[in-house]
Amino acid sequence: MQNTIKYIQSELLGYYPENEIKSFGYLLVEKVTGFSRTQLIINSNYVFTETQFKAVEAYIGGLKNFVPIQYLLGETEFYGLQFCVNKAVLIPRPETEELVDWIVNDNNIKTELRILDIGTGSGCIAIALKSVFANANVDAFDISVEALQTANINAKNNGLDVNFVELNILDSNENLEKWDIIVSNPPYIPELEKADILPNVLNYEPHIALFVPDNDPLIFYRHIADFAKKHLFPNGKLYFEIHRDAGETTSNLLLDLGFTDVELRKDISGNNRMVKARYVNV
Repeated sequence: MQNTIKYIQSELLGYYPENEIKSFGYLLVEKVTGFSRTQLIINSNYVFTETQFKAVEAYIGGLKNFVPIQYLLGETEFYGLQFCVNKAVLIPRPETEELVDWIVNDNNIKTELRILDIGTGSGCIAIALKSVFANANVDAFDISVEALQTANINAKNNGLDVNFVELNILDSNENLEKWDIIVSNPPYIPELEKADILPNVLNYEPHIALFVPDNDPLIFYRHIADFAKKHLFPNGKLYFEIHRDAGETTSNLLLDLGFTDVELRKDISGNNRMVKARYVNV
């Protein structure tokens, strides 16, 4: 067991930071053996079968090509829940967990709220919120059929009921329902920043969920905010995850569109990452 972990770590030297390599070693061995971290310790003398070792080598090959480990393993954890992930969906980030946490702490979890997640991807926000707001009715939109298929699997695997709908928020969408809370982590990286994106993101994660035109970086925020004005109940709340450099422009956009109580928050790394607003609509 320990020899295999050391082998993985030695093979990945120079490809990733040492702390990541150490984590990768344990994650791969857990995946191949089916052992928990505690069981790995107990079974430290375990000898890998030829099939298991070939699987380890295949994973190492993927990592050397900078395939995200979450895609290689086909799963990741988000807000204490397990999610299937693939190239049709973004890998959920810790910053998005902070957005979910803000919504959880900002609202009464026992209330029968109506919540909408726009651009749901893997369903991580919608499903995480449903896991806490047990009495809520949670809907989620996405343009990608493949993403919605993954999101439905994730809801089913976690035993949670979320209504997933194929919808392009950039289209005209009238005569829909109303919600108490609308949340979105839409595409927000300008095309010109592609050169700064790491290859494990640029080469594997879906560009449709990442990038926006350089000449209109707030395109999704504007459309979603316009949608929210029509589809929030009075005093409903809108929550966004944002580009770290777009805090002021996103806040001003919401103010210009008639939202009130606009609040900007930083993530754990100190970057402007989330914004909340209220729409009176009475």
